[in-house]
Formats: sequence, structure tokens, C-alpha cells
Amino acid sequence: MDSSQSAAVGGNGGTSGNGTLISQSNDTAASAVGADDSMQKLSQVSDSIQKTLGLIHQLYLTVSTYNAAFQMPLLQRINGLVAELDNMVKLAEKCNIQIPMEVVNLIDDGKNPDEFTKDVLNNCIAKNQITKGKTDALKSFRKNLLEELEQNFPAEVETFRESRAASAAELKRPVQAQSALANGDVRVKTEH
Repeated sequence: MDSSQSAAVGGNGGTSGNGTLISQSNDTAASAVGADDSMQKLSQVSDSIQKTLGLIHQLYLTVSTYNAAFQMPLLQRINGLVAELDNMVKLAEKCNIQIPMEVVNLIDDGKNPDEFTKDVLNNCIAKNQITKGKTDALKSFRKNLLEELEQNFPAEVETFRESRAASAAELKRPVQAQSALANGDVRVKTEH
């Protein structure tokens, strides 16, 4: 990482962790700042990985053309690599990223990890369609059953509908009573 990159990373590093107060009344803004902070930490880890790869490449070049004159630069590069690996571990500890083992296994197998996301999404869509089909079938069955029952037992179906309406009204009363205050006013939820 050259000086302009380290200045950019360092310049962004103080914006969220410098003690600046974040208003708690606006959850959207707070979550956006949290997301920006997470992305910044991830970016720092990514930059550290890139720097480590560069140091490994330099170390490879030094080792492949090694002679006694390159002993000090070799030791300096090894020390630099160790320091950068230590820095990477410290930065990674600040990132809370969980990667499913299936993704890691796909990468190990040389496959694209986006396949995992696509498979999970397709499985969710398939399960959603199955569930929707079941609920539609039950709704259709209920409708057909009530129609058939109404043709054969009209009085009983009317009694059933009246009892359903009465129980629905009873279920609404406790919810309304819970939102009433002692003075008779109704409690209103405030949105932030």
C-alpha cells in the first residue's frame, strides 16, 4: 500500500470511531453509519490482504535471486510480512463476517461462490411456491366445502358464520383494550 492508499484508509478510519455521537432517533441513519463502518473495516482488511500478497511476491523475488548480499533485504521483507500479517489479524478481528461452510467448500472445489447464493435463492423460491400452492389449495377447499355445506345445511352454515364473526370480534377487543390507557385514551405507537 503506498502513502496515498494508507492516507485514504487512515483518513476514513477516524470518522466512525472518533467519539462522534450518532443520533438514536433516526434508526435508518444509524444503521447506514454502521453499514459504512463495516464496509470500511472490510475494505481495510482487503487492503491488508493486497499488501500481504505484494510482500509475498517481493519475498519470492528476493528468495529466487538470493545471494549473500540480499540477506538484510530478505530479513526486512520477512519482518515486514510478519508485521503485515499481524496487522491483518487485528483488522480481521474487528470484522464480524460469517461465511457458510458450503461457500468455502465451493471455493475449495474451484467453483464460483455465487452458485451457492443462486442455489439458496432457487430453493427458497421452490419452497415458497410449494407453500403457496398448499395455502391456495386449502383456501379453495374451504371455499368449496362451505359452498357444499351451505347447499345441504344452510342453517348450520349460518350459525357457523355467526359464531366465527363473534369470535373474531372477541379477539379484537383485548387488543384494543391493551392499547387503552387508564384515563381512557388510546396508546399510539410512535415511529422513529
